[in-house]
Amino acid sequence: MKFIFLEIGYEENHVHFLIQSVPNLSISEICMKVKSIIAKEIFKRFPEVKAKLWGGNFWTSGYYANTVGQYGNKDVIKK
Repeated sequence: MKFIFLEIGYEENHVHFLIQSVPNLSISEICMKVKSIIAKEIFKRFPEVKAKLWGGNFWTSGYYANTVGQYGNKDVIKK
């Protein structure tokens, strides 16, 4: 399993990731793994964050994801 973060952006209450990965995982599996890895790393580096979160959860349960094939236009997606 290998993820390459091509772009990372954020707004006030959410983040955007443009991720490149081989198509051996479903979108929901990729989202679950990315959210889990990031939360574990944040809690490891900044343990005080967990105490400030309501319910101790770093992420909400939802997400929006879309896919693009190998012939998709990366520049259009970035915009």
